[in-house]
Amino acid sequence: MSLSLAIKPTLVDKVLPKSLTTDIVLVVAGAALTAVAAQAQIPAQPVPFTFQTLAVLLTGAALGSTRGALSMALYALAGLVLPVYSGAAHGSAVLFGATGGYIFGFIAAGYVVGFLAERKWSSNVLKMFVAYAVGSLVIYGFGVPVLAAVAFKGNMGLGIQYGLVPFLIWDAVKAAVAAGLLPSAWALVRKVKGN
Repeated sequence: MSLSLAIKPTLVDKVLPKSLTTDIVLVVAGAALTAVAAQAQIPAQPVPFTFQTLAVLLTGAALGSTRGALSMALYALAGLVLPVYSGAAHGSAVLFGATGGYIFGFIAAGYVVGFLAERKWSSNVLKMFVAYAVGSLVIYGFGVPVLAAVAFKGNMGLGIQYGLVPFLIWDAVKAAVAAGLLPSAWALVRKVKGN
């Protein structure tokens, strides 16, 4: 039995044996990668610059929709008791606070990018770039309205100003990195496996 309900295998399915144990390890590993990436940050208020989004979207692309979403859900839940959110923060005040919408967005983005990866978007540079952009929009779709509601009394203009605009250039850079990493990994797997 496996959690992978993919139409087509994702990158990890080509490399690792399919089993429930493998799926559990991958889900935990994706959550751990996101936790580590959350600590690599440039402080900013009210939302810091981190490598979380890169970890979230690479996890979704590598693991697929179900495991990608479960991995981010595990990250969100772990942060209730462990210092895994950005800046080693934790607790319900973070998850349900001004930046908590982004964390919920990670779950949805992990699913969406994983869904696209199951359709081989992660093996093509342009499609991977687009998948990353779509995943980022999903994260902002959750994060910016919550930020606006909690931190700026519902002012969406300020939510966009502080919770979206400063991150666009960095997201483009991260999208380019992701667009290079995953298709290159696919090419390497094909070369090693001979298909």
